[in-house]
Amino acid sequence: MGIFDKIKHAIFGEAKAAEPAAAGAPKTPPAQAPVSPSAAPSPAPTASPAQSKPATAPATAAAVDIVPILDGAVKKSGQKLDWRHSIVDLMKAVGMDASLTERKELAAELGYTGDTNDSAKMNMWLHKALMKRLSENGGKVPADLLD
Repeated sequence: MGIFDKIKHAIFGEAKAAEPAAAGAPKTPPAQAPVSPSAAPSPAPTASPAQSKPATAPATAAAVDIVPILDGAVKKSGQKLDWRHSIVDLMKAVGMDASLTERKELAAELGYTGDTNDSAKMNMWLHKALMKRLSENGGKVPADLLD
């Protein structure tokens, strides 16, 4: 598992952990609702296949809002971390090693072509690239972090 995958799992894993609990409660009422109406089953199969594909993508994006997850991780850490601007702080917030070695590995994974010895420049690039990659993988990332 690469560094990006570890970060993604740390963030998205929190969202998925909350998702089954929320999904478990609504499953009971829909199971009771179709029992009563007899006419509803025939329109439902027609609508379900068409709706299942579009519903999957928005549900995933909405379920993985990174802001509350990372804000919560910072609060849990008990440290003053600025994950919105610092790749080091973001990695620390999710409980990862934020060493230069780890960041260089992440830079290689994300396609950084600059000088990895210029850590300040690399860190700024890494943060933007990570936000973009999280967004591409179903994360809801604030627009100001994607610039």
